[in-house]
Amino acid sequence: MDSTFRDLFDLKGRVAIVTGGLGILGQHFCRALAEYGAHVVVVDLDGAAAERYAGQLGRETGVTCFGLPCDVSSEDSVEMLVASTLERFGAIDILHNNAASKSDDLEAFFAPVEEYSLAEWRKIMAVNLDGVFLVSRCVGRHMIEQGRGGSIIHTGSIYGELGSDPRIYAGSEYMGVRINTPPVYAASKAGVAGLARYLATNWAEHGIRVNTLVPGGVQSGQNAEFVARYSQRVPLGRMGSPEDLVGALLYLASDASRYVTGQCLFVDGGLSAW
Repeated sequence: MDSTFRDLFDLKGRVAIVTGGLGILGQHFCRALAEYGAHVVVVDLDGAAAERYAGQLGRETGVTCFGLPCDVSSEDSVEMLVASTLERFGAIDILHNNAASKSDDLEAFFAPVEEYSLAEWRKIMAVNLDGVFLVSRCVGRHMIEQGRGGSIIHTGSIYGELGSDPRIYAGSEYMGVRINTPPVYAASKAGVAGLARYLATNWAEHGIRVNTLVPGGVQSGQNAEFVARYSQRVPLGRMGSPEDLVGALLYLASDASRYVTGQCLFVDGGLSAW
């Protein structure tokens, strides 16, 4: 045999852009892509920190990685990101739209829907949904021009696909603030999945696949009460970790999923199966 099924996951020589590359999940996603051979562009608002992490990643994996600053809600910033990537590598094969807003006002972010500020809504939407559109549009244009296809992955959420369960939030806090599922978060993540399906059917003729990675709750600083209540809702009995999502990303980024497009891949411990 000339190849093995293991080769389906090989990303050697491919170029991947990961927005939100310094986030809780982003660093793991960047490392996984690099370990499987892809050259990785680590993208974050903090360009200096992105460059430092990319340098570390390159040294440890032996592939070429570099970091770039980008505000995904800005057309000009997105155009500069793509132009810089093409100048460095000449092509883009994988895009992971992973950036999401970390609100600088947690009280406003977690406000009840009946009191939710339109300004906060628009601020979060500008990153979570507008940003996914802007980066996909720019990268997709170049993938079409390249003529060799590509894989685009959006990071969604179970709360873009399912209604949130208020019962798990009783006594729940994050960084000392009472939490819930914000309406703008649910709406933006539902939009991300809808956009993925639209792009999947419209760009299929160009060999571009577009899918949504749908994580369940990932443990990341919530208080013990929330972790316990959430875990009781999950068939596998626990919250997720960043490592739980890496395999699904590699599958969607690689030829292992070459006949998969327009799909939501749930990695949620079975929560959506209830």
